[in-house]
Amino acid sequence: MSILNSLPDEDPSAKTQNTLLEKEELRRPSLKVDAPLRMVETAFLASTASLIWFINFYFPLGPVLRIFFPVPIALVYLRWGKRAAWMAAVTSGLLLSVLMGPVRSLLFVMPFAFMGVLLGATWHRRVPWIVSITLGTLLGTLGVFFRLWLLSILSGEDLWIYVINQVTELIEWAFLRLQLLASPSVFLIQLGAIALIVINNFIYLFMVHLAAWLLLDRLGNSIPRPPQWVQVLMDYEG
Repeated sequence: MSILNSLPDEDPSAKTQNTLLEKEELRRPSLKVDAPLRMVETAFLASTASLIWFINFYFPLGPVLRIFFPVPIALVYLRWGKRAAWMAAVTSGLLLSVLMGPVRSLLFVMPFAFMGVLLGATWHRRVPWIVSITLGTLLGTLGVFFRLWLLSILSGEDLWIYVINQVTELIEWAFLRLQLLASPSVFLIQLGAIALIVINNFIYLFMVHLAAWLLLDRLGNSIPRPPQWVQVLMDYEG
């Protein structure tokens, strides 16, 4: 008995170190499980984004599928973070490049794949809708000009002139309805074309947010709450 009492007590620091080692061992299996799950989900959602674009290109269903172009990649960001979202964006671009060619793949990557990463980052940081919609609108507007530039190079024609002609007819119709005798200037027409592109992208981003809010809530990856008037309008209880 005296011999047992004479044994030194275990060092407290050693106990703490053993506890930390045990916690690390418990954490390692979950990391090993998360790695393949992250890879599978990233690949699945990247292929989903590519499939939505592929179906809409050959069987267009109006704005229904367009709303979901950036949502799968944004969901990857919400579930697995920035690195996985960029991997999903690159993977979807490579898959579409194989299925449809590099040009059509670029038309998806810029802006929709990048938009998915951007929206995922803003939703992950819980920024207000007005901020994420504004940033997405800027990226979408750049995407329109990128598309016009790329297709103009490939077709050998300036497609911006086609846009200007369409806007000119619209402005002239508005002047006629308002009974204005003046003809619109070139500067006004170009300004109107840019304004229409921005407004179109703003409405598109609002619809993307609305669809993601209703869909991702049910998947357990909610995005920031919309303004109160939207919740009242949708009669949403959340």
